[in-house]
This record gives sequence, C-alpha cells and structure tokens, in this order.
Amino acid sequence: MAFKVFDIHPHVISTDEAKYPRDPLGGHQSVWSKERPVSAEQMVKEMDAAGVEKSAVVHASTCYGYDASYLADSMAKYPKYFTGVCSVDVLSPDAPERIRYWASRGMKGLRIFTVGSTMTTQSTWLDDPRSYPAWEEVQAQGWPMCLQVRIPGMAMVKNMIERFPKVNVIVDHMMGVEFDDGAPFAKAAPLFDLVRYPNVHLKVSSNNVRVAKKLADGGQAFFTKVVKEFGSDRMAWGSNFPAQAGTLKEIVDESKAALAFLPEKDQLNIFRNTSLKLYPVLGS
Repeated sequence: MAFKVFDIHPHVISTDEAKYPRDPLGGHQSVWSKERPVSAEQMVKEMDAAGVEKSAVVHASTCYGYDASYLADSMAKYPKYFTGVCSVDVLSPDAPERIRYWASRGMKGLRIFTVGSTMTTQSTWLDDPRSYPAWEEVQAQGWPMCLQVRIPGMAMVKNMIERFPKVNVIVDHMMGVEFDDGAPFAKAAPLFDLVRYPNVHLKVSSNNVRVAKKLADGGQAFFTKVVKEFGSDRMAWGSNFPAQAGTLKEIVDESKAALAFLPEKDQLNIFRNTSLKLYPVLGS
C-alpha cells in the first residue's frame, strides 16, 4: 500500500555551532548528534527520498538543552515540511511564559525528557506540583504533551494523566517496554494499563519496530495485541532519525514492511492519520 507518511519523531542539528551552540541537558551531548547530525536542509532531502510528506520535528534536548532556536528557524524556512515540538524546564517558574514564546515561534507541542541517552535513570520530578502551570499552559495551547519516560515512572505518568485528562499525552517510544517474553506479554503489562486513559497515545518509533522485527512472529503478535487494546487511532509512528542509524528511507521502508501484516486502515492510522489528530497543522 503506497501512501505518504507523517513522521512525529525526527531531529535536526545545525552545522553552525557558533549560531546554535551545543548545551545538552546534563552536560553530555548525545552520541548520535555528534556523529551523524542531520541539518534541516538534509532532512528535507531525506524526507523527499523517503516519501515523508511532513514531520513534527522533536527538539534535540541532548544537543541544545531548552533552546529550540534552530528548530524554530528551520520551521520558518521550511513550513511545508516541518512543525515543531519544543522542550522547556517545566519546573521553572517561567515555564508557561517559555511555552507561549515557543508557540509564538510556531511550535505545536511540548516534550518532557525525563530519561534517555544522556539521562540513564528515570527522573522523579515528573509529577512535581511545580510542573502543573506548564501542563495548564499546554492545555490552553491545545498541544499534545510528549513524555520520554520508562516503566519506573509509571506512577508519575498516571498522576499527571489523571490531573490533566484534557491533554493528549504521547508516550515516547512506547515507554521502551520489552516484549520478548511472548504472549500475554507480562513485561509490557504496565504499558497496557494505560489503555483505560483515552487521552493517552503511543508513539511507535523505529526503535520499537526494530525490536519487533527481530522477534518475527512474536513481534507481530505483540503489535497485534497493542492495536487490539489501544486501537490504531491512538498510535502514531516516529522515525527517530538520525538518532536511529540508517537513511530515513531505510527506516521508513523497514517500519512499513514490519507492520505490513496489519489491516490497511491500521497502517494508515499509525503512519499518517493519528499524527494529524495530534498535530492538526500537518494537514494544512
């Protein structure tokens, strides 16, 4: 089935370090942003080659910290290709002001980075009351809130979902759950516990797809269950390019092939339609 893809998780890195200085969270720049950075100009070429129509580009906190200037400038330069997902320090008193500022620069979503390549253990501040004003501003903006979090942070995730039921929450990389244990996939039980929250959506990244590919039939069984439990209209695909190695076309082709066993309507939801629900600007 041929269709154009909407990607909700690529990153862009400038070649101009003087204009856009590195200032990664925690002081440690991610390996991928050092070794295989992709500029906005390169990203446009990669998207054209891969059949990706538009992207919700995720600000690279592990390279730029909370300064999304390069992403904002890239969006302004290539409005037909990019919208943006910024990051702010949600514990800071000026977080709502910063969200409004980035909204004025065209951003359409917020990502909270609580664990990942430069943060090896799950942070414990996700449900800190100091973050409530930031969530309230996200709700006022009508943005989705993307959470980079792992299973040890599940209690905090639930606290925030229940406190802000009107905010569409996107669980990054499907929380990095393991599913190599086979049906009924007990290792992934915490993820399935989120089904009861209708505002929760799963970001199916190339990371998850590659794990499923290695597991062959076991991977297909897992994604069959995810679609059955959540519904594909609560699942959206993200390439994680260039953090994920390979060309964007290779990543798109691999992901499409790995999920080709799903009904066409589910493939369309995962690779396109759910992205439009979360980031309506992609359809403009």
